Amino acid sequence: MNVQAQLENAISTAIRELFDTETAAVSLQPTRKEFKGTYTFVTFPLTKTLRRKPEEIAQAIGEWLQSNSPLVRAFNVVKGFLNIELSNEVFVHALADYSRWLEAFPNNTRHSKQEKVVVEYSSPNTNKPLHLGHLRNNFLGYSMATILEANGYDVHKTQIINDRGIHICKSMLAYQRFGKGETPESSGIKGDHLVGHYYVVFERHYREQVKALMEQGMSKEEAEKEAPLMKEAQEMLRQWEAGNPEVRALWEKMNRWVLDGFDETYRKIGVSFDSVYYESDTYLLGKDIVEEGLQKGIFFKKEDGSVWVDLSDEGLDQKLLLRGDGTSVYITQDLGTAEKRYQEHHMQRMIYVVGNEQDYHFKVLFAILKRLGRPYADGLFHLSYGMVDLPSGKMKSREGTVVDADDLVAEVIDIARQITEEKLKNSDMLDSFTPDELNKLYEIIGLGALKYFLVRVDPKKRMLFNPQESIDFEGDAAPFIQYTHARICSVLRKAGESQIKAAFPENHALSEQEEQLVFTLTQFPEKLDEAARTYAPSVLAQYIYELTRLYNSFYAHHSILKAETSEAASFRLAISQATAQTIRKGMQLLGIEVPERM
Repeated sequence: MNVQAQLENAISTAIRELFDTETAAVSLQPTRKEFKGTYTFVTFPLTKTLRRKPEEIAQAIGEWLQSNSPLVRAFNVVKGFLNIELSNEVFVHALADYSRWLEAFPNNTRHSKQEKVVVEYSSPNTNKPLHLGHLRNNFLGYSMATILEANGYDVHKTQIINDRGIHICKSMLAYQRFGKGETPESSGIKGDHLVGHYYVVFERHYREQVKALMEQGMSKEEAEKEAPLMKEAQEMLRQWEAGNPEVRALWEKMNRWVLDGFDETYRKIGVSFDSVYYESDTYLLGKDIVEEGLQKGIFFKKEDGSVWVDLSDEGLDQKLLLRGDGTSVYITQDLGTAEKRYQEHHMQRMIYVVGNEQDYHFKVLFAILKRLGRPYADGLFHLSYGMVDLPSGKMKSREGTVVDADDLVAEVIDIARQITEEKLKNSDMLDSFTPDELNKLYEIIGLGALKYFLVRVDPKKRMLFNPQESIDFEGDAAPFIQYTHARICSVLRKAGESQIKAAFPENHALSEQEEQLVFTLTQFPEKLDEAARTYAPSVLAQYIYELTRLYNSFYAHHSILKAETSEAASFRLAISQATAQTIRKGMQLLGIEVPERM
């Protein structure tokens, strides 16, 4: 609330007048739920300076505030905690100010920070479809980008697609050997799923060859190197790098199938990008940077001609940057891609949304760029996130046990349909929707449940995803939030029919629940800032859930349209209107739709 700064100044004045002393900057915190009040001032740090008991200090400041500040209605002291109750007018004015701010949001924050931020997310391989892990990546990346944009940053969303390498050649070779010319059209299989199928086919035949060689007396390590299919895949990679027309044509055809499939999935899950980079275009980048590092003495060569950087003084060991034959490794490419992006976007910050198995890689990458003195090096951040497990266990791509994103999206939409129809089986509510409207509603509920479940958890935490648990109309889940929004929209429609208008009458005496709800509403900008500052969409998700929970409690205890006075009706309608807008705009930042009817 914008009164916090005024209240902090008032407390500073109280300390100066009461105790004839200056104090460090006063800091307030929200009052704990079990005590009355909105803000709490902790007096323990003042005891040494003032040589008084914390309870005495709190009591004196509270009495001064009640006599001298129009902001303060009452106070209570619990040991060294001064709990401050704000005046009725403060809440009325705060809701009015917040409602005006909310009407203009997010246009009122656009590019106010004057800082460019590039956010990289998704970044899949073209040998398989997107899976559950990619969904968490996409939802984190997309919501992080929209949250930063809402905070005033100029955001550019990008991805780099890993479309070359031995894993790509495995799918190509299996298709060449066993595909019999089938296509997505002839098979009726989505392109990325078709290519992913041949990645699994390769692995199955390869494992059979490894097993046969081991039975002939080879060690497992030797058999994996000598298996004919692996040698053929490696040769195909060499042919690709040499520009073999036949290999390149097959590569382009199969990549196009996959990329078309990716685009279809991105549209379905509602994420987008401003630019796309391809590893086939960037894998040779970075060699000039390695040469620059050698000349500056930052990197060094070993006897075999390979180039390394020694980061052992930072606890990161030595890192290979260029092989002895002059070929690059992943980090070489990442150095070049970072430089390319800076030349194109001149960003102040670059956020990489990548799983925590790459924590070490990004520590090394950022350390190297800092040693090279790159102007953007201090603005690099790895948004590291934990893996997603299923009740059945860990997913494995090569064994074909990965849960495809498309299949999972279809499943949660179907679960949304089943649960909704079960809940309303004895109601005629479903009859008010057309079949197309119902299908759209199930999609909104299912996708919303999936997205919210994957972003509500702190990104750093590994998580277990259960599709059935994600669709909950009563707990910490998107359907509960969506249903509350629809309920408020129904109230607003009925208010319009009754010609009741939202207003901010100062003579309406707020209940404790109304005060708590107004205070929570006005915390939205602060929570938005925290989510951006900590790179955690979960902060915003949990705020929206808490707001929704508080509104439902308010709704259960207060009549709105049939309130005891016209002032109460108009004020409660204003609270409802602001809550609906906050839920809608907050959920949009998480990439989640909220229906007006449900």
